[in-house]
Amino acid sequence: MNDTHVSDTVLERLSGEWESLTPEAQKAARYVLENPHCVGVSTVREIAEFAEVKPNTFVRMARQVGFEGYEDFRAPFKDAIREGYGSFTDRARWLQEVRQSGGMGGLYADMVGAAIQNIEDTFSGISEDTLRAAAEAIWASRNVFTLGVGVNNSNARNFTYLASTGMVQFHAIPRAGSTPIDDLAWADKRDVLIAITCKPYRAEVVEAARIAKEQGMTVIGISDSLASPIIRNADHGFVVAADTPQFFPSSVSTIALLETLLSFVIAVASPEIVERVQKFHERRHQLGIYKDEAT
Repeated sequence: MNDTHVSDTVLERLSGEWESLTPEAQKAARYVLENPHCVGVSTVREIAEFAEVKPNTFVRMARQVGFEGYEDFRAPFKDAIREGYGSFTDRARWLQEVRQSGGMGGLYADMVGAAIQNIEDTFSGISEDTLRAAAEAIWASRNVFTLGVGVNNSNARNFTYLASTGMVQFHAIPRAGSTPIDDLAWADKRDVLIAITCKPYRAEVVEAARIAKEQGMTVIGISDSLASPIIRNADHGFVVAADTPQFFPSSVSTIALLETLLSFVIAVASPEIVERVQKFHERRHQLGIYKDEAT
């Protein structure tokens, strides 16, 4: 259905009523069946122009298949985009439409709801035992390479930054002027790779995870599906929910998972980790990096 997860019943109803439609309404219906992704982001005038019929034809078509009008017919298609389905372009166009219609309150509610739902969906599928196993592998390793590109580059670097306040074996890759594969050149079974990518999967991340396995590294995969290539080949795989009304995938659950994983690493670490974190922050105070609250 061209990447638009509209309820099958809507399109099935349209197809089932085909014989009862007028020739012009069939022309409109054919356009919908062949281009369902366009319905949620197009006004009646726009879609009529695309289908080369009059706007009233879409209104009559919608009524003939049991809807009050075109907007009622269009609603399930808009909901599909709002819930995170459809292409990036579809979602960007929908956001512009919301802005123009003054519907920012609905967008706010949708964004908040999606963020909360993503976190719930993510952690409902992850057990304490799986997190602990990954944390123990990280703590026992010589080096930990955290790989993310695109939006996940900042997620990987944030995780590495937080970890560096108490540990020295964490490295965010790719390094400047390098490639992920080169950064892993001397890694082996003593090392861990944390690889992060969501649909559409980044080729360099998938390839780096494959090579890491060949070199004997422990691979921790973070992605948005059990079918993801880095989850299928990981020693420890974590599925995160990334749905959003926005045109870009959400990082909320990825960040929450990484923060939780780091907390587990601290929990399974040797007692000196607490002293090291404390020393790190004391040094910052001494160097004036933190502003004195009394001044």
